[in-house]
Amino acid sequence: MSANPLRRLYNWVLSWAERPGAEVVLFLLAFAESSFFPIPPDVLLIPLVLGARKKWLRLALLTTLASSLGGACGYFIGNKLWWTAGGQFSGLALFFFRVIPGFSQELFAVMKEKYDLYNFWIIFSAGFTPIPYKLFTVSAGAFIINFPIFLLASFISRGGRFFLVAGLIRIFGDPVRKFIDRHFNWLALVFTILLIAGFLLLKGVL
Repeated sequence: MSANPLRRLYNWVLSWAERPGAEVVLFLLAFAESSFFPIPPDVLLIPLVLGARKKWLRLALLTTLASSLGGACGYFIGNKLWWTAGGQFSGLALFFFRVIPGFSQELFAVMKEKYDLYNFWIIFSAGFTPIPYKLFTVSAGAFIINFPIFLLASFISRGGRFFLVAGLIRIFGDPVRKFIDRHFNWLALVFTILLIAGFLLLKGVL
């Protein structure tokens, strides 16, 4: 087995395609990723659709619902647990900054301005791009963004992303799996570059 930890993770999630509890794990992963977990649900969604392509609609919908519910959980964390009574970062917030990938005080400091300017659209773009969605769900709650608008943006953007991914796997199937296997390291590098570009865009352009 490759020493690459991302390759090991990819091989592990592929193994869930044939397991009875796979959909439960997908739901939990999508839910947790929207507020604190570092691994995106696409990593598990892709092999599950490859293993059961007739279920692609069900799996995409399951992922969308779980991610939207997880986003609501992230909103609750930001709204209820992020600040002290004096308006300072709580212990939980400081823990997120230290431990959870995608969180930093520097990035969090620019979020209020972005919400004031773009509201719905910044959440929509975050749900559809490599930028960690959890940063937006928690900050939306922390800065008291309109909750119905937040939920609508979450459902549309996450649904668009997961239905697109599942639909492409449903159509192209095995060639996609072979392409991922053959070019995994390059794809991981490209994803990392997109992630960094997303942060730079957030800080300087949005």
